[in-house]
Amino acid sequence: MEKFLLSNGLTVLVEEMPYLRSASIGVWVKAGSMLENERDNGLSHLMEHMAFKGTGKRTARQIAEEMDMIGGMMNASTSKLCTNYYCKVIDEDLPKAADILSDIVCHPLIAKDELDKERHVVLEEIAMVEDSPEDVVFDVLAEAAFGKQSLGMTILGPAEKIAAYTAEDLFAFRNKHYGPRNAVIAIAGNVKKEQAKKMLEDTFGSWQGAAGEAFPETIAVSEEKKLCRNKETEQMHLALSFRGLPMGDKQVYAMAVMNTILGGGMSSRLFQKIREERGLAYSVYSGPSNYPGCGEFSIYAATSPKHTKTVMQLIDEEIQLLLDKGITEKEFLQAKAHIKGGFILGLESAYSRMSSMGHNQILLGRYIPPEDTIRAIENVQMEDVMRIAGQILKGPKSMALVGNKAEKYL
Repeated sequence: MEKFLLSNGLTVLVEEMPYLRSASIGVWVKAGSMLENERDNGLSHLMEHMAFKGTGKRTARQIAEEMDMIGGMMNASTSKLCTNYYCKVIDEDLPKAADILSDIVCHPLIAKDELDKERHVVLEEIAMVEDSPEDVVFDVLAEAAFGKQSLGMTILGPAEKIAAYTAEDLFAFRNKHYGPRNAVIAIAGNVKKEQAKKMLEDTFGSWQGAAGEAFPETIAVSEEKKLCRNKETEQMHLALSFRGLPMGDKQVYAMAVMNTILGGGMSSRLFQKIREERGLAYSVYSGPSNYPGCGEFSIYAATSPKHTKTVMQLIDEEIQLLLDKGITEKEFLQAKAHIKGGFILGLESAYSRMSSMGHNQILLGRYIPPEDTIRAIENVQMEDVMRIAGQILKGPKSMALVGNKAEKYL
């Protein structure tokens, strides 16, 4: 891995994989819903959409056609923490991909007529989420866990806000967050450092803009809060949130092992007990989320209303069993092997390597070599897992329910 700065201060990471005939390139901007407030909630995601709606050099159709012409794939995503624009192409078409990415990231037009059309697309996306109770219950859970803080808001934003935002609102948002000192580029694949440096200096070197803002100080709400949303659904959707670990915490690997044992896979205790042994749910799982300064550990299950109380009880019982009786050596070794195997398999993909480099650099400010991650997984001990289980699972929790007459089950 090579790391360098362009003349405008933009950080670039390049990993050469000469045995491939492809390359993946991504641009990360530290602009996500955690950096928004009630007045501008949803602008990170709306800005991501508008980047593809035309620039000074290309119409929206030309952007799509030029990428299709080289047989590449281009997309973007917005999270609570950042916005990512990326391309996957044949190695010889990497310069074209970099040119298109620089155009949409650095020079979007944000024309009023295109905004008026695209806001309807985002409103349809919001409606699509509303039709997915699994998505809704995690939005409700975020509100229960973080209240009125930015982590308690949705990434897409409220429909009434999206319907009212103007081009001026988007330009004001860009002026706060979009700039070379608040962004990272990562490339992995059949590319050499010097080739990448010249290519990116030509395409991104003239980009100027904001230095960005620090993430707000965020803590989970102190009380155990329960919220629900009534929806006409066949199932009851249940989600729990425990106080988790902040991004960069050294205990995240022990927590990953604990999660794998409790609800992180098909052999996990929750999956085996609730789905395999009792047949009470099709979907049941757990997972950690790490943010700057805070985090959460969540559990999700969907079941028929008549089994809701039973599933809630079984989740509580499995948590208490883990705390009281601990874990077996077999579970421990199996969980570590599962995590390590999944990580190593991901290293076979140029896209995964590019994504990991960019994500770690924009959020943690550093590159984490794969061998360091593997070593950290291998160094986790059983007592580390039990210590983090006690720290997380004995703490306060929030709950969200979505379904028909959900308030009955609070």
